[in-house]
Formats: sequence, structure tokens, C-alpha cells
Amino acid sequence: MTTTVTVANHETHELAEGPFWDPVRQQLLWVDIRRGLVFVGGLEPGGTIEVRERVSFRGTVGAVAVSAGGQWIVAAAEEVLLRDTGGALRPGPRVLPPDCGRRLNDGKPDPAGRYLVGSLSLADESSTQELLAVLDHDGTVRVLDDDLTLSNGLGWSADGSRMYSIDTLRQTVYVRDYDPLTGSAGPRESFLTVERGYPDGMCLDTAEHLWIAMWGLGQVHRYSPAGELVAVIDVPAPHVSSVAFAGPGLDTLVITTATQDLTDDQLARFPDSGRLFTAAPGVSGVPQVLWSGFLGSPPSPRTKD
Repeated sequence: MTTTVTVANHETHELAEGPFWDPVRQQLLWVDIRRGLVFVGGLEPGGTIEVRERVSFRGTVGAVAVSAGGQWIVAAAEEVLLRDTGGALRPGPRVLPPDCGRRLNDGKPDPAGRYLVGSLSLADESSTQELLAVLDHDGTVRVLDDDLTLSNGLGWSADGSRMYSIDTLRQTVYVRDYDPLTGSAGPRESFLTVERGYPDGMCLDTAEHLWIAMWGLGQVHRYSPAGELVAVIDVPAPHVSSVAFAGPGLDTLVITTATQDLTDDQLARFPDSGRLFTAAPGVSGVPQVLWSGFLGSPPSPRTKD
């Protein structure tokens, strides 16, 4: 059975990423990393997404998540930023040292609401020092991995006991045991490695199948719990960057894409590159836990974005 995709809107992004469904406010958040933008949109009948708000930040924005109260945690270049419901920004924990030639990339709350975020090198594609860090409930930064090439998609099983993470340039998806109560993680193991394309963003469905955006292939792949490729969704954009289940029933798959690094010929052949797409794959996703916030007093305010 072929799953078709729908162009969600006509907004063109340089590097759209990190779709995040907010069930409290029934809306979708996503980012355009290199343009430093966070978008807020409404999922409409027929799979379209109405852009309701664009919020600009200085520098890159790797990912965004939201708390139950509506506060955002934003993965900025080297630190996370906290944005309250009135739009005021506060500095959060610093994850990377200043001027290190790296930036924060994909991030997501774990099953207990802690925030995990990874990094990539801005210049050195041979880097093997990229990290995946855990921001605990008290704001403490704890490094989980420090030997990655490009930290990317994250996902957990429905019971939270298994964590999946992607190292894009190694074309590998890892799996490890995970304890949501303590945030402790077991040794990572290779779950699957692909030969074509580069795995990017990821989410899981209720059958613990992995949905992975395949950068360079123009596809989304679905993998079984045994690591077998069981379904492919073709997307008319070569650089598919991320996926998430959205909507009241979590049965709409949102797919982000990019124009970054495409040639003029590719842009002419794939004019919908950089747009968001939706699909109805016939399954539902694991609910994305909201960010829990940090305990204690918030840092002092920063200027409004």
C-alpha cells in the first residue's frame, strides 16, 4: 500500500526540523534552524498546517519543546533558552563552550520530561567528538555520549524502557536501556545501519516501529522492532529532515524538509523542497512527553526575542 504525502503549506524553509506536537494547545511547533525561526501552526482538516506565529531568535535554533504551562525550551547555538508565555527570554544551561565551532542540533524531552540535546560540528565532517547531553530536572548538564559524528533523532518506546538515538554521519541508529525514573541509560548498541542516505529525525509509533527521515533519499523509512525496513514513504524533496506524529489522535505524520545544500537543478526538479508535508500512514504515534521545566528559581530575564 502506498502512502501519499500532502504539501502542508507553502512556507519554504532552509532547514526545517524538529516538529513537536503540543497536545495542550493543539498545535505544532517546528524550527528553521539556520534562519533562527520557531514556527507555531495549526493542523487543519486534510493535512494542511496553518502558520499562526513566527518567532525569531539570534543565531541558530536546533530544536524546540514546550512545557504543560506553555514555556518553551529552545536549543540555541551553544546553550538552551527559556521563553515564557509572554515572550520573555531567559538563559538556560550552557551545553557547549563558547566559540567552539559547534552548535546544538536535535533535542527532545525524555519520558519523564528531562531535555536531551545533541551537537554537530559546523566545519569538520570528520568530527567524532559530538555529544548527546541530558539536562536534568535541576538544570544540571550530564553528557550521555561524547564520541558522535552528528547527534540527531531521538525516540523512546511507549514504556520508556528503550531509547533510540541517531548518529547521522555513521548512518547508524543506536538503542539502549533507559530508566525514566532516574534518567540513567545502559550501554548503547547498534540497532541498525543504513547503506544509502543519512538517517536524521525520528519518532516511534505505538507498535514500537521507528519512523526515520532519510536525508538525501527523499524518503521516510519505517523499521520494525527487529530493525527490518517494512515501509517507505516517498517525499518530493531530496533532503527529508525530521518526522513527528501530530493531531488529536496522533495519526498524522508531519514531515519536514530542507533546501539546504541542494543545487539549482535539484531545486528546479523538486520545487516543494523546504516545505512541510503530512501523511496518514494508518498508525498512531507514541505521545511526546512535554518538557518538565527546571526546578528552583529561574535565571534572570534576558531581552525579549
